[in-house]
Amino acid sequence: MRAVLAFILMFASMPVSATPGQASPSVVPETVVVPSGTLRLKGFLWRSEGSAPAVLFLHGSGSTGPAYTGKFPITEAAEKLGPMFVKHGYTFLYLFRRGQGLSADQGIFMQDIFRREKATGGEASRNRAQIRLLTTDHLDDAMAGLSFLKRLPGGDVHRIAIVGHSFGGQLSLLAAGRDSAIRAVVTFGAAAGSWEDSPELRDVLLAAVRKTTAPVMLLYAANDYSIAPGKALAAELNRLAKPHVLRIYPPFGQTPDDGHNFVHTGAAQWEDDVFRFLEKYLRH
Repeated sequence: MRAVLAFILMFASMPVSATPGQASPSVVPETVVVPSGTLRLKGFLWRSEGSAPAVLFLHGSGSTGPAYTGKFPITEAAEKLGPMFVKHGYTFLYLFRRGQGLSADQGIFMQDIFRREKATGGEASRNRAQIRLLTTDHLDDAMAGLSFLKRLPGGDVHRIAIVGHSFGGQLSLLAAGRDSAIRAVVTFGAAAGSWEDSPELRDVLLAAVRKTTAPVMLLYAANDYSIAPGKALAAELNRLAKPHVLRIYPPFGQTPDDGHNFVHTGAAQWEDDVFRFLEKYLRH
């Protein structure tokens, strides 16, 4: 009897490995350094077991300060998403781009640049700054995140997806247009706040989806600032006969800002859709 009891206690004390669909309650990220040119960006990395497919997450442009994404502390937002992807069997890198989050000391916060440009040159100057950062510095950071995942020991360089929110969703489309190895793209609220006022941005994003070979999933809440970019990008992908999905969910919260940030608050609605899409293109 004592031998049986000892075996039971020994078994109970053994660590339990997380498997796809079963998250470990003790999952915590590693803080990693991601070189981007002369910068040393930080990221939270959650590793799944074995040679798992990998996801790079690209956050939005922030809000009141570099420690936030929307109204959420950016590190807390990352810590809500990472374990969900691990639960589904994905390695997950939440990259803090220059000037934001754990990389706040690696450049100027994007929103500070936008405010300065708007104050000195009006909305047109602010929009030009957005295009410049979208197609240079922050795109460089996104590509650095992809390079990091491709070099990750034990990773699968042939099964990488990008998921992005807001400005990060725009970056995801541009990165996919540049790197044909990307297997899938998922965007939340991409360009919802700037599509209407920036013809240049519309041209850049439409050109990006013409270049990409990866299937694209476009997600919006009905009360986002605008769902026009999703409809226009989906129409272009449809015209080109490229695989894509457009999902417009019911309103989240009470305001356009609430709708725009449903990536953080609406996982119960989008989780099944997103992981069904990723499973289709990363595991088959």
